[in-house]
Amino acid sequence: MEILVTTSTPRFPFPPQIKRHRKFSRPQLLNCSRNTGESSGLSRAHISKESGSLDVDDNGKEERKRNDIWQLFEEAQQNIMYLNKQRLLAMEELGRVKNERNSLLDRIHQLEMQNQATARKDKLTISSELLLRIDALVLNGMIGITEASDLRRLVIDSRLSLADDIHDIILKNDAEFLAELRHLSKTTKGNGFHIIHICTEMSPVVSVGSLAPYITGLSCALQRKGNLVEVILPKYACLNLDEVHGLREVEAEFYSYFNGQLHGNKIWTGVVYGIGVTFIEPVYYSSFFSHDKVYGYLNDFERFTYFSRASLDYLVKLGKRPDVLHIHNWQTSVVGPLFWDVFVSQGFESTRIVLTCQGFDSQSLEQPEKLALCGLDPSTLLRPDRLQDNNKSHLVNVLKGGVVYSNKVIVMSSVYTKGYIISALGQGLEPTLAIHKEKLVIAPSGFDKTAWDPSHDNFLPQHYSADDMEGKLMCKFALQRYLGLEEGASNILVGCIYTGISEDLDTLKKLCWIASSKGVQFVFMRYGQIPGVSTSFEICQAEVKDKNVRFIDEYDEELSHLIISGSDIMLCPSLDDHLLQVPPKAIKYGTAPIPVNSPDSRFRDFGNDSSERSKFSLYINSAFGNMSLGQAVDEIKTNPLEWNRRIKDGMVKDFSWESECTEVHISAYQVVKKL
Repeated sequence: MEILVTTSTPRFPFPPQIKRHRKFSRPQLLNCSRNTGESSGLSRAHISKESGSLDVDDNGKEERKRNDIWQLFEEAQQNIMYLNKQRLLAMEELGRVKNERNSLLDRIHQLEMQNQATARKDKLTISSELLLRIDALVLNGMIGITEASDLRRLVIDSRLSLADDIHDIILKNDAEFLAELRHLSKTTKGNGFHIIHICTEMSPVVSVGSLAPYITGLSCALQRKGNLVEVILPKYACLNLDEVHGLREVEAEFYSYFNGQLHGNKIWTGVVYGIGVTFIEPVYYSSFFSHDKVYGYLNDFERFTYFSRASLDYLVKLGKRPDVLHIHNWQTSVVGPLFWDVFVSQGFESTRIVLTCQGFDSQSLEQPEKLALCGLDPSTLLRPDRLQDNNKSHLVNVLKGGVVYSNKVIVMSSVYTKGYIISALGQGLEPTLAIHKEKLVIAPSGFDKTAWDPSHDNFLPQHYSADDMEGKLMCKFALQRYLGLEEGASNILVGCIYTGISEDLDTLKKLCWIASSKGVQFVFMRYGQIPGVSTSFEICQAEVKDKNVRFIDEYDEELSHLIISGSDIMLCPSLDDHLLQVPPKAIKYGTAPIPVNSPDSRFRDFGNDSSERSKFSLYINSAFGNMSLGQAVDEIKTNPLEWNRRIKDGMVKDFSWESECTEVHISAYQVVKKL
């Protein structure tokens, strides 16, 4: 029986661009033999051109059949490989297009946010410049303090609506500017506070410790919520003026009291991130702030007491009447007793004093007679209920004076309760804090969410959010590639930006050796050059030689964004980090902040009263506070679904300056204004 078979449709469909082999392009006849002879299978038949009879090659038919089948199989394999390659290329192209689309959408969103922020920042900057111009008019004698006060109230109550009107006249000379300003009568009553910070640091102008980012972050957040904020700083020789907009020296000196005489000062003004800033430069005591450093000199008490008194004399000269004078740490704590004993009757009856303490480690103990330098009476202040030190009764304690003479005391702590601070962290001020406990409030640190947000962070290779975490994996790959570590999503990566004490390095070394033996990758970056700590860090780096561990000797802001975003865990020397705010930033970036010393007995003793805890403290205690590095690594490996849920839950929370920190401060301002 003859069967006609066509090979025009192969077993594996070919893509259109591949040509089929010509051997299978025409029909062939196969012979099926039912005899008991030599052949019982299919045999290839050839058609004779002349007679059409079949010429069967019995000896070669099996070999030809095998060759044909093998050739067909080889072509099928090639076609499968080609199709797989095309599929992979198509998937890559689809992924690339998707990433480009997401990047484009993120960029559009980022530009929209920047445009909105720029528009608002411009209005705040213009308002701040306007207030500084009014100050200059007073110093130059063009207007009196009463008119200046009215003009400031005009700006304070209607600064956003005034910004458009004032933009064209702010560049005019003083006479034209004043004439135009007097014609502006339209106001919109505002409900915000007028706050003036008298302080010694402000990021990025002068940054030493945690005070600098706090002043800038809080001030910007307060202004975005409708309050007016100004800052007074010493005119250090080491200022970074790159971010000071419109810096100018006022062409008039003003005089302040010190050591029995009046001394001249130069005044400089400018705007930093929309905040009006005044710099006071002593003329006679020019050496006070001409050093390379901000702190650490034998005459620090004299330097900052001069600045504190000069700040108050400056406000009297200008006729400024803020709602709140906000002072900071011991360096400007003398403003408290100066305000109530000397200045309150000079038009400050409605002004109140708020003190912020970044901690109680530094308090400034001095001989009582030194208080007379700024005009205070030592005989009335060397008392237990005033400035007399609790342990050394022959000395005055400047920070204690700030606590006693302030209407409200804000202690910066992200994890400790008020009760724990009073009982364990007062550094000798425990009795004073206990007496004044009703005026104490606790505020957590924050971070600048305009710069720290993975959904629009310009330092990241790809943006991401809690709803789309693909970008975080790309950040991890980029960090591993940058550090020369083995790339892989399953490789757990631990980051650490080290700002702690040298004793913690021994714990870090042990954690490295234990965890790296399990394949965990580490990256350590040192922040700052601290004597003792820097040496210990270098020793640690020399001792820890491991393919999974990398050390970075110098802090880099851009790289810190990649470390926090690309790591699975951030190992934190402290969860109460006011300097870099690594724990709240890590939470925002989907990275778990784990304390170095954990389970941390100190953390368990922070206080049991949940009503005294900050929202940040309550969250981090429940999510990561009592978890060790080993426990975190195990949970990532054994319970990834629960881990990812916990990570995403933290990412949607807001621990920036504009959240709980600002709420605590506004509440404190509201309370003191009612006193």
